[in-house]
Amino acid sequence: MTTKRAAESLQPLAPTGPMPGSVAALALLDEPTRRRLYDFVAASDHEVGRDETAGELAISRELASFHLDRLAAGGLLQTSYRRLSGRTGPGAGRPAKLYTRADREISVSLPMRRYDAVADVFAKGLEKLAEEVGQETVAGAVSRAARDAGRKFAAGIREGATGRRRGRRRQQLVETLSAGGFEPAVDTSSGVVTLGNCPYRTVADDHRAFTCGMNLAWAEGVTEVVAEAGLTPVLDPQPGRCCVVFSPDS
Repeated sequence: MTTKRAAESLQPLAPTGPMPGSVAALALLDEPTRRRLYDFVAASDHEVGRDETAGELAISRELASFHLDRLAAGGLLQTSYRRLSGRTGPGAGRPAKLYTRADREISVSLPMRRYDAVADVFAKGLEKLAEEVGQETVAGAVSRAARDAGRKFAAGIREGATGRRRGRRRQQLVETLSAGGFEPAVDTSSGVVTLGNCPYRTVADDHRAFTCGMNLAWAEGVTEVVAEAGLTPVLDPQPGRCCVVFSPDS
């Protein structure tokens, strides 16, 4: 082999891992204030401006605006403009720049992993099996496995709780759901707990029946461990949130 050919054989292959933009976007969250700011915007149920963000984090409006714009430029937030006063016409003032979490999903795995792809194949296989042996048979098996997974997940979270916090069942349930990536929010007037994020969204978009059924069974397993939380999981699919909500027991 010639020197030139030997050198060519040592050239790295074209990258097949995460896109550089994904890595750069996640790197933005390494700055502590920016991460707190992103978490606040992501948890808000409305568009937020720099004044509200600055007040929440006790930082200057200029610093809040700087971090918000960096997150927007990185694709983690999306922006819109609206007059907060509701007034229109001359003298109404300039529209405020508002921020919400971007709908974009970012995932980085080194080495590269494609769990969404294998989940899609498994889901398609279950759907074909259901056509052959019956929907109830397959859905029942999936639900039993999911319920057991929910019990084990909640038991692990509960084991790590301190003695004082262990008795606060409802709060423990919320913390368990947070650890699962569901982003729970409690309605103080009704006591209903909604889930702002569906961790299975990629699969759920194409295989909703199996995914939502599995999710409900998982939630039922969680509440079996946190039995005194006073909340029962039910299916209530709505746009922009997880299909499961937790309703207070009557």
